Amino acid sequence: LLIFSPICDIEVPERLSFSYEQLKCYHLVERCVHVPAREGSEEEILLVHSSEHLEVAKSTQTMNEEELKRVSENYDAFFFHPNTYRCARLAVGATLQLVDAVMSGKGRNGMALVRPPGHHSQRNAANGFCLFNNVAIAAEYAKLKYGLQRILIVDWDVHHGQGTQYIFEEDPSVLYFSWHRYEHQEFWPSLKESDYDAVGLGKGKGFNINLPWNKVGMGNSDYLAAFFHVLLPVAFEFDPELVIVSSGYDSGIGDPEGQMNATPEVFAHLTHFLMQLANGKLCVILEGGYHLKSLAESVCMTVKTLLGDPVPQITGEMAPCLSAVESIQNVRAAHKPYWKWLTYEDTSFLQNLSTKSHVLKKANSNPSTEHDSKITNSNETVKVEGFLELHMKNILFPVPPIKTATTDSTGLAHFLPVAVHLVKDMDKTEIKALVSGFYADLVKDDQTLLSLGGTLAILDKILTKEVRNGIAASPTPAVSAAVALRHSVRFGFQRALCIFVGDMQIIPNTEDGKVLIIHICEKEQLTFVLNSFLLLLKGAEGNDFFSAVLGFILPVAYSYQPNLTVIAVGPNRNLGISGISLLFALLQGLAESRIFAVIKDTDIKLMQSVAKALLGASPPDFGVYVPPTQEKVNKIKTLREQFQQEWKMLQCSGKLSGFI
Repeated sequence: LLIFSPICDIEVPERLSFSYEQLKCYHLVERCVHVPAREGSEEEILLVHSSEHLEVAKSTQTMNEEELKRVSENYDAFFFHPNTYRCARLAVGATLQLVDAVMSGKGRNGMALVRPPGHHSQRNAANGFCLFNNVAIAAEYAKLKYGLQRILIVDWDVHHGQGTQYIFEEDPSVLYFSWHRYEHQEFWPSLKESDYDAVGLGKGKGFNINLPWNKVGMGNSDYLAAFFHVLLPVAFEFDPELVIVSSGYDSGIGDPEGQMNATPEVFAHLTHFLMQLANGKLCVILEGGYHLKSLAESVCMTVKTLLGDPVPQITGEMAPCLSAVESIQNVRAAHKPYWKWLTYEDTSFLQNLSTKSHVLKKANSNPSTEHDSKITNSNETVKVEGFLELHMKNILFPVPPIKTATTDSTGLAHFLPVAVHLVKDMDKTEIKALVSGFYADLVKDDQTLLSLGGTLAILDKILTKEVRNGIAASPTPAVSAAVALRHSVRFGFQRALCIFVGDMQIIPNTEDGKVLIIHICEKEQLTFVLNSFLLLLKGAEGNDFFSAVLGFILPVAYSYQPNLTVIAVGPNRNLGISGISLLFALLQGLAESRIFAVIKDTDIKLMQSVAKALLGASPPDFGVYVPPTQEKVNKIKTLREQFQQEWKMLQCSGKLSGFI
């Protein structure tokens, strides 16, 4: 490190070595396919950068300290070292190696731990620790080499990746999404074009999405709300062929730059959502992250999820703050002209009143001295390290040895993928005793009684954490699900989420508020189920489904935080195989991935697709995007407004009746 680079003293080699050691501690390194790094070629760098910029960077290799200082002064928050050029070329090359591995099928997804970072770097300028824009080069490389026409870049670093924005702002083939600490332009890089109204230029209008955070302290629920109400609906409409993440962990707890409160497991959830896009082709590229413990744990959470491990339960209150809601609403309003999913949504610009007065106070206050802030940061770092040590012990859990289980009581197991584990049916005598003791009011016929031998055998394996999830065929899915719910509550599970799909008579729930039911069906039914929603989606194929699952089901489910999810699919289902499979995939982010599927025993194709989703395969393709119908959007809007007081993750869309 050279003496004239005090601003860069947080961008240190330990960022990589500390993260790699933590990956080894969790035994994740040995589970990954290693891709050798290489230097990016000059031709590859020139896909994005000017020849002048490349020549300046090359020339620094032989400069003395005084010359390096002089050339560095031309840039904002960037300082050259004689090794910077080679390190930056290695960062580019490693990123492209990962893209090749994923696009060629050598790996389904992956992460590149690289430095220096890249997302501030512009065509003709280094900026903010970044010399070459690794992610932008990767996107251009993938378009050129693999003929890709739609690439999604998700930038969850706490700083705005203005370099990436400038490079692609006129390019409709790259959708760039960035959230970033902004504080009404007070926070670096302090640009007007980092605000929500910078939507792209020319043909690129609508393909640049900025979500500004106007205060510090944003947490897990704010990040999830941004995904539910902005990023995921746009991403499913855009339908990318590759997803690249500018993965900065300075948006995590303890970081001196970000000053946010998001804990490491939130990055597991965000990663899990992105894995449902682009047939699972996901490249995560390290950007920022300057609290070593927070960075390392967040990297590990990301890699565990990429490897297919179940996602830990999210912590913290599931309620976005008012400032986050204001920003999300403004992004939706700014992008309404460009995206079909927003056509019938109520969107209006808000004035960010919750934070404007704070900015004025800040401008009039005396800034603390640099010495004071360094002492505070040092104490804070130690405190956060202690918190994270305990936090990770609390949220991590042994991964069940078996991913997905079924039984062969119906003779259908041979239709399922070979990776599905067969468990033995419960003994008939045991089933009869159980039913007569606890479930006699639910089970009225012998056919259902006999099928419960398989249902309860699988469920018991899930409840005892021997298997992660399971799938059962049933002649009467509604009855089997009702038995499963009561059985799990008897076992000690306090919060079960049950989603019924299709025209089924829901059996009254008598579990004293321990079960939340959502019913997706075509026709009105008289139901006496407490704590339940009736979600009517007649013929809800494709995009009506997106608006229901992203705008309602996921926010409610995350607000509820179940410890078991049961999904029952009956006859006359009004959702296609793609929709139901995606529902299973998305909901695996909850309840440590404990999902129990109960499916009508005649629906073999659906069983096959759901089994693949439970095993971790990417959901099937939805085909050409068709806008949601006004009728469905209005129904979901009404439900959101009705329930957003109780389930606060709904509050980022519709009317903000919960806020004063």
